[in-house]
Amino acid sequence: MTRVLPRTNLHRSKLIRCLADMAIMEGVESENAFAEKLGQWIHFTDAIALSAVHNDSIASLPKMLPKIQPDLQSVARAAVGIEFDRIQAGLMNSIMKSCSPNLGKTHIELPTPTFELPLDLAAAYAPYRRFYHAHQRDMALSIQPLRVNVREALAKASPRLKKLADLDAALEKILRERESKLLAAVSMLLKKRFEQLFKAHQQMLVDTQQADNPAGWMQAGAWLARFCNDMQTLLLAELELRLQPTVGLIEAFKQDTQ
Repeated sequence: MTRVLPRTNLHRSKLIRCLADMAIMEGVESENAFAEKLGQWIHFTDAIALSAVHNDSIASLPKMLPKIQPDLQSVARAAVGIEFDRIQAGLMNSIMKSCSPNLGKTHIELPTPTFELPLDLAAAYAPYRRFYHAHQRDMALSIQPLRVNVREALAKASPRLKKLADLDAALEKILRERESKLLAAVSMLLKKRFEQLFKAHQQMLVDTQQADNPAGWMQAGAWLARFCNDMQTLLLAELELRLQPTVGLIEAFKQDTQ
């Protein structure tokens, strides 16, 4: 059974809430502000393209083949659900295992750099930025083909679902570049968290008059261990965000009864 992701408004996604809670970006904007910005992302030419897809879908409805037989549609629906579960579970397991090495090995390994004092924050963070980008590439390479496959299943199921699939393809094309740029910025925001935690760690040493010991930074509760936990939280939140369009398509597939 497909794992249902929590319902969210786009301007209140878990990823945005996590970034705000970590105090590395401003608070969540209002729904109206989000709607205005989304309107700015879709340019005049994009609106024309969307309108064309919408009108073409309506015009072609009478010419479309009838909806496939219910038993065949059930098989198709189950197949996309199984594929979604497989990809979602694989990506989640990869994130959790790589951020917590004690859970097992994975193809993306958590950096284990040798830190020297005084710490060069930019150089120390670089391996974690590459680690985060590696997971983002993993997500993109797995989720985009999944979304295409789900659209193809919808297009074969009924005229109404084909229209939805066409609109989703058009929206993905319009928003892909903007989405890529915004998600690429997460690793830079994460750098702020890395710096925050290290500076708080330094202040704690001053307050308690202790000497620093890099060997203990990954112990439970230490600043670098907390950073790795935060990084895992952001990766899982980003995974949820990236999967939401596909979840919407699958939910529409389930609800199509006409």
